[in-house]
Amino acid sequence: MSLIEKAVDQLARTAPRHPVAEQPAESSAPPHAEVSLIERAMASTPTPLSPSEPINKLVKPATVTPVRPDVDSRAAARPMTHPRRPSAVRIGIETLRARGMVTPDAAPTALSQEFRVIKRPLLDNAFGRSVPAVANGRRVMVTSAFAGEGKSFCAINLAMSIAAERDTHVLLVDADVAKPSIPGELGIETSAGLMDCLVDPNIDVGEVVIPTNIDRLSILPAGRRHEHATELLASAAMGTLVDHLASRYDDRIIIFDSPPILMTTEARVLASYMGQIVMVVEAGHTSRDSVSDALAAMGSPQMVGMVLNKSRESRHGGYQGYGYGYGTAQT
Repeated sequence: MSLIEKAVDQLARTAPRHPVAEQPAESSAPPHAEVSLIERAMASTPTPLSPSEPINKLVKPATVTPVRPDVDSRAAARPMTHPRRPSAVRIGIETLRARGMVTPDAAPTALSQEFRVIKRPLLDNAFGRSVPAVANGRRVMVTSAFAGEGKSFCAINLAMSIAAERDTHVLLVDADVAKPSIPGELGIETSAGLMDCLVDPNIDVGEVVIPTNIDRLSILPAGRRHEHATELLASAAMGTLVDHLASRYDDRIIIFDSPPILMTTEARVLASYMGQIVMVVEAGHTSRDSVSDALAAMGSPQMVGMVLNKSRESRHGGYQGYGYGYGTAQT
């Protein structure tokens, strides 16, 4: 008999005879054997867990970094952090004025007068001034049939014109997440924004809404790029976020710079959450059929204002001579 066998035999004869719980005949493992077996199985078997299996059954939560299937694995390896509440950004008002754009507290120009005409029915419908208030009228989407017709330019100037009102605040949302242009146009730098709130619903939208040096203007930038940006913009989460913005900022007009309506399906979904829509049409470029198709694509009874953009050349790059009409999506 070997030394090991003798030692085992000696322990068996001298061990105290206390009653123990009945164990399966094929196992004499100590109480912690189940954990040991799991740990060894995890170490030797590379097969991943099923997504439906609660991971905390097998390991301590502190040792696991959750990985979301729609997030890049390198980003998922870092701990989740929330953006800090941003400080106010400074918009170069003099630079905008030199480019011929609308700026608050500036001397009237032809362009600022045209946007006064454009904003007035929007404000009346939003707040029920002289006309019955429109449902969700504070939600205003600026779009166009195609890219390059000047919708972002119009969205910025409309926001600036409304911010010039003494009793009205405006939130400008960069919802053209595939091609965000508002920060570049305003000469500001941004990081987190709309997309971050859609990817991580735990982010407080108030942490990414940026105040500006224009008292009654704040901005919600598009945020970090995401490979599923268009799907997220068309998701139910976007509808929930729009509702939350309207509820949280109930004293403001919220302007959404939208993707082109005929080039993306998400713009049509976004339109369904709006109360008013400003449709920008490039003069001499967008056909009547395209305008009709864009209006039909909205498929809902929102109030729609038509802005005829670039109707004549000017020293400011052709952005003068706006025409404006108002009606509903059915007309």
